[in-house]
Amino acid sequence: MMNPSPSSEASVPAVEPDELPPPYTATPQGGIPMINCRVCQAMINIEGKQHLHVVKCSVCQEATPIKAPPPGKKYVRCPCNCLLVCRSTAQRIACPRPNCQRVINVGTPHLTSTVQSPNSQQVKCAYCHQMFLFSVVARALARCPHCRKVSSVGYNSVRVRGIICLVLGLALISAGIGVTVGTYEMAKSNGGIYVVWIGAFISGLIFVIRSIFYMMIRTSTVVSSH
Repeated sequence: MMNPSPSSEASVPAVEPDELPPPYTATPQGGIPMINCRVCQAMINIEGKQHLHVVKCSVCQEATPIKAPPPGKKYVRCPCNCLLVCRSTAQRIACPRPNCQRVINVGTPHLTSTVQSPNSQQVKCAYCHQMFLFSVVARALARCPHCRKVSSVGYNSVRVRGIICLVLGLALISAGIGVTVGTYEMAKSNGGIYVVWIGAFISGLIFVIRSIFYMMIRTSTVVSSH
């Protein structure tokens, strides 16, 4: 079989999200964590290697990812089975293997998931524009698994939280001012009243800062619901 010429091109999708990471399988003897090689399906022992992003198969000598790629990066599997790590925005990359040297046109990965909650949604991150699954039932703030930044999913719910925090913050600050004026003379003989003043102002300030956070946070886009 002839090797492809250096000028040959191949169009391949990025490694799909449901492959990151592959499921661990504990063996009956001692519970050693194992995964299947994504090329030859042989079992790979990852004991002591969980801190790595990829591991090498001892059978086919190819790499298999066991963690999501670093922020701003993505995995691409060349047709020669070489696992490449490139920028998430890259569209064309070259395989470094001397016997391959393909120029790879990286397609946009289609987002699939074999296990997801009924209320999960496909969300486009407001920062890195990568896709990920998120359920808005329990919370409105999402941490992107790619860039690790927090954004809101659903502008209205976060806006309501911001308004509530602002109202509570202003109420506590107003109460603190009222208590300060009303107990100014008493505080001269009872130092514990100063604690009440400080507590009211600090609590109010925390709620106001939280309100600003909710108002200024970027909003990720919901692409589809399941």
